[in-house]
Amino acid sequence: MVNFDVLDEEAGLAYAAVAQQSILDHGGHYLVGGPTPRPVEGTWDSSGFVVIEFPDMDRIREWYDSAEYRRAREIRKDKARVAMLFVEGAPPEGFSRPA
Repeated sequence: MVNFDVLDEEAGLAYAAVAQQSILDHGGHYLVGGPTPRPVEGTWDSSGFVVIEFPDMDRIREWYDSAEYRRAREIRKDKARVAMLFVEGAPPEGFSRPA
């Protein structure tokens, strides 16, 4: 999951083009994204979000450490705020805590 705020629209567009291609090149695909809707509860401190799925955690790390994505991060430096959360899938029994 990625939260973002674009501070410089031109740099944001350049970043998005490079980042999107690198995600696709590493087997990722977009599940949902757009402007952050009004939260039902609590706060959400970003203007937009994207949920991206990769085949597995190794592929995510490969993408994040790739030369292509390092280039994208350099483009957005000081021009966009990005927060990422990497997670593996939920277990079939859901999120309940063990007794």
